[in-house]
Amino acid sequence: MLADFPVGGDLPVRRLGFGTGGLVGPGYWGPRHDDPERSVALLRRAVERGVTLIDTADNYGPDVAEELVARALHPYPEGLVIATKRGVVRTGPDVRHIAGRPEELRAMCEASLRRLRTDTLGLYQLHRLDPDVPMADQLGALLDLQREGKIRHIGLDSIDADELTRAQEIAPIASVQNRYNLLDRAAEDVLELCEKQGTAFLPWFPLGNGTLTGDAGTTLAAIAARHGATPGQIALAWLLHHSPVLLPTPGTGSPAHLDENLAAAHIALTEGDLALLDALA
Repeated sequence: MLADFPVGGDLPVRRLGFGTGGLVGPGYWGPRHDDPERSVALLRRAVERGVTLIDTADNYGPDVAEELVARALHPYPEGLVIATKRGVVRTGPDVRHIAGRPEELRAMCEASLRRLRTDTLGLYQLHRLDPDVPMADQLGALLDLQREGKIRHIGLDSIDADELTRAQEIAPIASVQNRYNLLDRAAEDVLELCEKQGTAFLPWFPLGNGTLTGDAGTTLAAIAARHGATPGQIALAWLLHHSPVLLPTPGTGSPAHLDENLAAAHIALTEGDLALLDALA
């Protein structure tokens, strides 16, 4: 059994969570299913199967994913951590802009609190740093919200190692959310920094946006066959073995795929498996 990870030092979560990007339509626009009860049932199934970390964002839909989380899971069971993001405004499928002025971040936080029907957000992540706003101003707004008790921990999305170092001089950073998976390790230096500091790393596209769930190469397929698993399960298991701070939150709209993903937590990769998989980068 994998040990829980304490996000921010005091929010223990199981290391394989659930991301809500798969509950919205193409380009993160509108709902994925005409019947919202399908998504509601999937969220409840995830929690029933032991998920304690739900990863969402205000611009998924927009608003759709957060509203589904509240509809499915509120009142939230003890120990469930809802992580959401803000700082990106979506105006159409795959159309967005970054909005990081302090007054914008405050308004987005207040809106997420209302949609999620909570007084405090466990993990609130800046979806993108706004290049037109000083980092100190953006993080300062989040620190104000933290002091007011509206957010518990602060996270950052899509940053480099230098930015993380600078950010940690301004505010306590509990999590990083960068693109990272078996075949895409461009953020390895960020991961190493997170390991040294005990910072959670939530890899987005942990399955390569679907590229690791099918025919992703003979090595991956061979290891999957030996374990009676799918390539996607091996890719998730590799993340869990690769670093104790990695907390994948794969998303899906399918109950069967959800079950498949969660079963990856029970796969024990050998040293030989890991050597072969590490060499794929």
